[in-house]
Formats: sequence, structure tokens, C-alpha cells
Amino acid sequence: MQYLQKLTVVYLVIFSSILSLNSFANEPKEIFWEDLIPKGHVQIDTQNQASHEGTEQNWVQPDLDAPVVKELNGQSVSLPGFVVPLEGDSEVITEFLLVPYFGACIHVPPPPPNQIVHVTIKGGVPIESLYDAIVVTGVISTETWSGEIAQVGYKMTAIGVAPFEL
Repeated sequence: MQYLQKLTVVYLVIFSSILSLNSFANEPKEIFWEDLIPKGHVQIDTQNQASHEGTEQNWVQPDLDAPVVKELNGQSVSLPGFVVPLEGDSEVITEFLLVPYFGACIHVPPPPPNQIVHVTIKGGVPIESLYDAIVVTGVISTETWSGEIAQVGYKMTAIGVAPFEL
């Protein structure tokens, strides 16, 4: 009987270790905008070149062939950024573009497609201010999306949105 109890304890320890490893593996990977650019690709710096008062010519989205990081496809991630609303109402938004800096796609030309994420979130989420950075958590894909505002290199099905905190 004592042997059976020890064996049960060993199995419980092994089983709980496996469970804790699985829950750790399911934690979203924290990524940042530079992680969306493949290593070795020279990215155009649109944020510093963007003019707030320009001609129509300045509103062309650059580098439409910008490559994406295929290894991110299907991963659970969290990514900070700013919201460009696409669908929703005065209470919540259900579809938006996540961009690396405030004003992208609204006040200045859009960044390259690999620097924009098209986000959908079932049930929507309230966004208090477009001036505030947020963190979106969900499953990212390297699926493209095009809209009137921009061509996008990534899509994300969000499961959560939170204020960005330093």
C-alpha cells in the first residue's frame, strides 16, 4: 500500500508539472513592431518621414511588398499600439487597425503593410481615447487584408484589449 501511495504522489507531481508547462506554453508571446519585420529586411521609416500637412502624393502607402514574419502565423501574442477604428458604434468597436504610432492612417500616410494589424474582436471592446496606446492579445496570422485606408500584412483575432502601461 505504501508503494502505491508513493507511486500516486509521483504521478501527481509529474501530471501537475505537465499542466503547469502547458499553461506556460499557452501564455501569449509579447512582441513589438520590430518583430513583425523579417530579419535582414530594410524597412522604410515612414513615421519620421510623414508630414502632417502634405500633398495628396504624400498619402501613398509605401513598400506594399513589405514581407511578413511567417513564423508568427498562428501564434498567441500581445502587441501594443494605437487604434484606427473600422467597425463599431459609440460604445464599442469590433474591428480596427492596430498601428505602431498615433495618427498612422488618419493624420499621416499608413506605414508599410507589415506594420499594420487588422484586428477583430467578438463582442467588441470599448476604446476610451484614440490618443492612448493599448495592448491587444490574440492569435496573429500572416493573412493580408485590404481596405480603403491601407493594405495590411497581418490579421489578429483578439481575445483581449488593455491599456498600455510602461
